[in-house]
Formats: sequence, C-alpha cells, structure tokens
Amino acid sequence: MTQAQVVDLIRHTLMTTFWLSLPLLALGFLVGAFMGLVQILTSMQDSAFGTVPRLVAFLVGLFLFLPWMLVRLTSFATALFGDLIRYAH
Repeated sequence: MTQAQVVDLIRHTLMTTFWLSLPLLALGFLVGAFMGLVQILTSMQDSAFGTVPRLVAFLVGLFLFLPWMLVRLTSFATALFGDLIRYAH
C-alpha cells in the first residue's frame, strides 16, 4: 500500500465522518444558538433550560437523519471492503 493510497483512504474516511456528523452538529448548533438567545431575552440562567431542548433536537434529528446516515455508511463500508485487496499490497 503506497502513501498516496493511505492518504486517500484517510481523506475519504474523514470526509465520510464529516458528512455523517454534519446534520446532527448543525442541528445542535442551531437549537443551542436559539435557546441561548431565548435565555438572554428572558434572563433565565438555568442550564437545563438550554440542555434539554438540545438533547431532544439531537434525538429527533437522529431519527430523521438515521436512514440517510445508514445508506451513506453502508456505501462507504461496501466500497472499502470491496477494494480490500487493493489495500492489502
């Protein structure tokens, strides 16, 4: 396995990880920013007030994005194991 193949495999793995985590992280960021704004406007400083909605948003986002994430992860794993002989050299 050459250095170029290793770099390509790591790059592809990191990009797949990035795309798999992006929807949930973006959703968490948006809900967290909104809840922070609500806390500022209402002067409520309770930490659970911002944490619970963010956790609920992650759970809902996971249920919404899980089919897409599984398809993407399955295609990555299929491509990786399909070309396994290429990485064995």
